[in-house]
Amino acid sequence: MSQAPFPHGATAGLDQLVRTAAEQPLAPACDHFYFLRHGQTGRNAQRIFQAVDEPLSELGLQQAARAAQLLAGEPIRTIVCSDARRAHDTAHAVATVLRLAPTPQAALRERNFGALIGTSSANIDWACEPEGGETLAQFVARKRLALDAALAQPAPVLVVAHGGTLYALAALIGVPIDLDLLGNAQPLRFSRSGPTWTVTPLLRHADGDSALA
Repeated sequence: MSQAPFPHGATAGLDQLVRTAAEQPLAPACDHFYFLRHGQTGRNAQRIFQAVDEPLSELGLQQAARAAQLLAGEPIRTIVCSDARRAHDTAHAVATVLRLAPTPQAALRERNFGALIGTSSANIDWACEPEGGETLAQFVARKRLALDAALAQPAPVLVVAHGGTLYALAALIGVPIDLDLLGNAQPLRFSRSGPTWTVTPLLRHADGDSALA
């Protein structure tokens, strides 16, 4: 991998995540797809490791609705999402606007941090090995299989999942990610030119039309 997907020192353990992903990179057959992290939850705001049943906050619901409007004009044919409540509810908001049915997949869940769930994630180290949870290698391997299956669905595909999924995805396809793109419910478009992938956020013009920028 010629370029690290994340700024040096951005979050502890990401360099190891990149190395682990680079051992078996992902090579989707499609030439573009979309990714959406779920809307904000209460524990996102508090920076606490959360369980699969954590609901969206009021702000998260608003973010999901905004993301749905940004994605409304995109030619999405398939929505695949994590079955965690926060991701599934975000996907449902988008799917309603696009008149599609999201397909939930447990394999797209956030990393299982085991005994750390309910504790502070402010100083998260992705290289940690939490008791009762997944190792980094297990997490990356699960994401590789889940993303490979999701992106093999009728294209263009929208994947609705988690921040950890986005970290793994970027590392697996070798695309640099600006940490500003990791916000809740920010729709992203991934495009391939030859072997090289790039990522672009979908933003809204002042006149209300969505656009890539």
